[in-house]
Amino acid sequence: MTRQTRYRVAGMDCASCAAKIDTAVRRMPGIEDVKVSVVAGTMTTTDNGSADVDAVSSKVESLGYKASKVGDSGLESRERLVPANDHDDSCQDGHHHHDHDHDDHSHRHDDRTGAPGRSTEAPTGTHGHDHGPLDGPWWKTSKAQLTIVCALALGAAFLAGQMLPQTQPWGFIIAMFVGLIPIARRAYMGAINGSPFSIETLMTVAAIGAVIIGATEEAAVVVLLFLVGELLEGIAASRARASITALADLMPKTALLEMDGEPRTVPSDSLTVGAVILVRPGDRISADGDVISGDSAVNEAPVTGESVPKRKEVDDRVFAGTVNGEGVLRIRVSATSADNTIARVIALVEEAQESKAPTERYIDRFSKYYTPGVMVFALLVAILPPLVAGEDWGTWVYRGLAVLLIGCPCALVISTPAAIAAGLSAGARRGLLMKGGAVLESLRKIDLVAFDKTGTLTEGKPQVTDIVGIGRDEREALRLAAALEAGSSHPLALAILARADADVVPIRAAENAGAVGGKGVVGSLDGVELFLGSPRAARERTELGAELDDKIAVLNDSGKTVSVLLAGGEIAGLIAMRDEPREDAIAGIGRLKELGADALMLTGDNTRTARAIAASLGMEARAELLPQDKQRIVGELRTAGRVVAKVGDGINDAPALAAADIGIAMGGGTDVALETADAAILHGRVTDVADMIGLSRATMSNIFQNITIALGLKAVFLVTTVLGITGLWPAILADTGATVLVTANAMRLLVWRGIGREA
Repeated sequence: MTRQTRYRVAGMDCASCAAKIDTAVRRMPGIEDVKVSVVAGTMTTTDNGSADVDAVSSKVESLGYKASKVGDSGLESRERLVPANDHDDSCQDGHHHHDHDHDDHSHRHDDRTGAPGRSTEAPTGTHGHDHGPLDGPWWKTSKAQLTIVCALALGAAFLAGQMLPQTQPWGFIIAMFVGLIPIARRAYMGAINGSPFSIETLMTVAAIGAVIIGATEEAAVVVLLFLVGELLEGIAASRARASITALADLMPKTALLEMDGEPRTVPSDSLTVGAVILVRPGDRISADGDVISGDSAVNEAPVTGESVPKRKEVDDRVFAGTVNGEGVLRIRVSATSADNTIARVIALVEEAQESKAPTERYIDRFSKYYTPGVMVFALLVAILPPLVAGEDWGTWVYRGLAVLLIGCPCALVISTPAAIAAGLSAGARRGLLMKGGAVLESLRKIDLVAFDKTGTLTEGKPQVTDIVGIGRDEREALRLAAALEAGSSHPLALAILARADADVVPIRAAENAGAVGGKGVVGSLDGVELFLGSPRAARERTELGAELDDKIAVLNDSGKTVSVLLAGGEIAGLIAMRDEPREDAIAGIGRLKELGADALMLTGDNTRTARAIAASLGMEARAELLPQDKQRIVGELRTAGRVVAKVGDGINDAPALAAADIGIAMGGGTDVALETADAAILHGRVTDVADMIGLSRATMSNIFQNITIALGLKAVFLVTTVLGITGLWPAILADTGATVLVTANAMRLLVWRGIGREA
């Protein structure tokens, strides 16, 4: 058995930080795998059971960060045991093993430092560097204060140089060392922990080299610019992190718990499953649950992205963090605060960000060779012209140092994870959940989407579609049918009662009502015997006639279930019902086609109904399928070269979901929906399938733009530096500028609103 342990890591602000932590921890005894997320501020380690958790935290802190196992200071532990061969290899082989742990989602997001139970002061005593969090005003952080002190020292050196020229070089050297000493310490700690070619190493070598050749003023300015760039990276990372954890702020701190018939204010996280809470108009709902009394419109936009409030009545499900409208609701709690929809969404996004996308893994591998290569190239630039052509040593050493700074890989390394993190966050805010960067990246390739029918393309419950009155009007036929069904909980009965309620038809329960096994229901109203049942059962009681048989056949051919109403032994009407397509189903299929993806229905329903629904949506249907049939068809489609996404409810479609390139569960955030598939759509909109693919394509386009920015700026300044046009200042500005541009470009994804709705 192996063990997984989750940590909060405070202070990571770029991919270089994550790489250093990953390398150092991976080298420790017993550690088998490490996953680090800069944006989520988390690290998950997998070990053979022998690793020292405290030693892992100490190792991370020795690098200049603050680490705490989730579970310290009251946090519930994320440590768990998994089979030795049960690692999540989805990022390695393209398959999806669904090895995500959702038994415990009790992340405490009120601890934004990521170091619960520890001092918020910077751990500068041992290693002299603060990677502290950027909560609160940025200028109050130790990192900002170091930058300000360095800037003041540089300003003082400049003034001293103007007034006392003989002090000029020493003033700039002192100003440089104010900022360089923490950088050099980080370089040293990284080197002894397996990361000798870090950006801090490049910075230290370049700054000291500049002093040696007499460019002291430039050395001091370069160090200050580097600190400014790091501060900007930290602010950007903090903003991205806040975009995820802002979901936690949706949870109200208190709830009105019914105790002995009286509402009492209690902390939301004290609510237990089965408790009854009262939610007043305008209040935020404090727990997942089911409405047991009341009627109101609930704004679900914070959780699902749905802009129109949804009507909630008795037995309807509500989510924590959503806002009650005009009515009072009594809700029975169905999940604790540690396991409600918001907690699971946050946990899923954080875990997803620890799973690297294929492009990100390629960039990581590339950067391992890129940085040493840059150092060798910079060395050749510095020494070859003087040695071979007798050029001036000072000039070419200066240019070599500039090349060294240009080669800093920060912008390149962060180009992919920043975009992936922003894409995952943007999706989560719209109720589109994806288990990792590999899933987000793969979705762009989908060219065929296979849908389940019931509950996916359709609402999952029958609705009355046609009422045919015979010898009386439609309202009278509906009144008689509703009288027979009053008080019944059968889905067809509920459909008839809902239609009567919608048409404002008065309902009076029939007398002596009862079911006739497998045939229908009987009863009497005002002395008239009534029967409502299948056409076959009705024929046992009276003759229907050819004309009525033709009407029933037409309705059946449309995929509708027909019930025949008899009154006093004579035919009184027909009631036709069907599980109707979702309101946005046609639009959703249309958007997929616009993206170049075909749609296919795979259902266990009868062929006639399936074809009727599919025809109304403009797609092909394969019906009367068992779960293994759906799995086989998905496999055949993949063998034929199609990239297939399977969309279903995550239960009877589980084999097909696993067989597809991407499995997408559609539902209201249930355990099955979040556990079974590679992705989940919380609120069940068919259009969101296209949005998920569109988000993937937008993210990959953003990554391409980022890589172009990072490499393009470096290429331009590399040429200008070697030609002597630009020097150290533009070099560090190019690196810092590229990093800020790449991060800012990635953050644009956070305002993504969906296909045709991008901000």
